[in-house]
Amino acid sequence: MSDLRDLYQQVILDHNRKPRNFRKIAHANRTAEGYNPLCGDRIIVEITVEDGVVKDVAFQGAGCAISKAAASMMTASVIGKPEREVDALFHSVHAMLTGANGPTAEVGKLAVFAGVREFPSRIKCATLAWHTLQAALHGAAEPVSTE
Repeated sequence: MSDLRDLYQQVILDHNRKPRNFRKIAHANRTAEGYNPLCGDRIIVEITVEDGVVKDVAFQGAGCAISKAAASMMTASVIGKPEREVDALFHSVHAMLTGANGPTAEVGKLAVFAGVREFPSRIKCATLAWHTLQAALHGAAEPVSTE
């Protein structure tokens, strides 16, 4: 089990050091801002949705390693998916992080964040990008806050 935790930590640190999709999208048609006052994480998620499918998603901002890695892995996992699948993935990841459920097949590689559940103060760091993505997908006008 220790080897698996080490692997998970390495994946999170890699995504923090070299975040995927950390950029602006020139012609995004949906966007949202998110803020985690507890940790100071700030994020902007931009999405291009065409015919109900997430064609591109990117993020910008600053935050802790967990927040940045979560945003990086989230963006990589939702590109090319229909909005309804992105919604379902959000609920699966959220349940994994906040509930008693362990990682399920639906979350795939995102299971690396299951250990965050053991550190309640870090759950908001791991979910900020997901809540911001949901706000962008559903047209929320107000910035997302984890408080």
